[in-house]
Amino acid sequence: MSKKNFLFTSESVSEGHPDKVSDRISDAIVDAFLAADPHARVAVETLCTTNLVVMAGEVRGPGSITKQLMEETARHAIKDIGYEQDGFHWKNAKVEVHVHSQSADIAVGVDAAGEKDEGAGDQGIMFGYAVNETETLMPAPIHLAHSMLKSLAEARHSGAAPLLGPDAKSQVTLEYRDGKPVRATSVVISTQHDASLSQADVREIVRPHVVNCLPAGWMCDEAQFYVNPTGRFVIGGPDGDCGLTGRKIIVDTYGGAAPHGGGAFSGKDPTKVDRSAAYAARYLAKNVVASGLAEKCVIQLSYAIGVSKPLSVYVDTSGTCTVDEDKLSDVLQQLMDLSPRGIRTHLGLNKPIYARTAAYGHFGRTPEADGGFSWEKIDLVEQLKRAF
Repeated sequence: MSKKNFLFTSESVSEGHPDKVSDRISDAIVDAFLAADPHARVAVETLCTTNLVVMAGEVRGPGSITKQLMEETARHAIKDIGYEQDGFHWKNAKVEVHVHSQSADIAVGVDAAGEKDEGAGDQGIMFGYAVNETETLMPAPIHLAHSMLKSLAEARHSGAAPLLGPDAKSQVTLEYRDGKPVRATSVVISTQHDASLSQADVREIVRPHVVNCLPAGWMCDEAQFYVNPTGRFVIGGPDGDCGLTGRKIIVDTYGGAAPHGGGAFSGKDPTKVDRSAAYAARYLAKNVVASGLAEKCVIQLSYAIGVSKPLSVYVDTSGTCTVDEDKLSDVLQQLMDLSPRGIRTHLGLNKPIYARTAAYGHFGRTPEADGGFSWEKIDLVEQLKRAF
């Protein structure tokens, strides 16, 4: 039997965290290729350190996406985040591009040919999750951790908090009673700041962004509200810590409240099931919970490289399902083609919609008019209800 009364913690990092700078650059490269050719193949990793950005990987796409354009794309991403610091500056940093053509051995396994449908871009397992703790059907701790940092970033970009820097982290611990979150027991915010600010100054700048994101009455005790616990956070971003693509996978998903598969998302085009199948699993799980068939839902998909159909589809609702789980699994597979091509077609993934996913989570976001966050739609609800 699952625990009913407990504390659970999730963390988030801002768009200016060095790992997220790397994710943003990698996803901006994906967008550049997909904007030029919706069927381009991209797998690009990024490293960021003091005034240095290194991109490496393999691509297959139009020649118009040159190394010079990739460098310009990286600089634009850094500028948009807000880095104009001595140790990391969008204009002054050295940018190296080590990107080459996709392996022919991978291409032959993935491409459609004759009677063979397009296969998965790699083997792997992917998980999707939804729970009725928040309006977004996301776990409350990660939802709140993202919200606090997004609020701080909006204040920084608008000029309301000009003395804060781009790099920040949050951590939220919630108390659960009878399986439901009821209050925060601790909140940790670390944010880069101008040298002129004291720790007390930063605390008061941060406070409303925490209080306003929490439900009324949820704020933790003052002693458990930690802001820049080391006392000073002036040097930050890639100048303070090396960043790499794909190193914040739990921040990207469910904050540890649900399993994560083996792969990261950023820097990968949607033929890579690490990304697209994780989106599909979230989409199906969210529609199950939104339809009222379960209070929470975990879905696992597994694939083999070059094989079009998933090897397994696993559904677990932790005993909260009001219908037969085996039938639910069958119905979900009837409602959505879970081949790589089927997922991309159903969710419209062959679009330049990925740079925006790089910070504040890939899930729990609002579907956008141009197809961004299409996996957050709940357009299967009526079909699921009719099926049962």
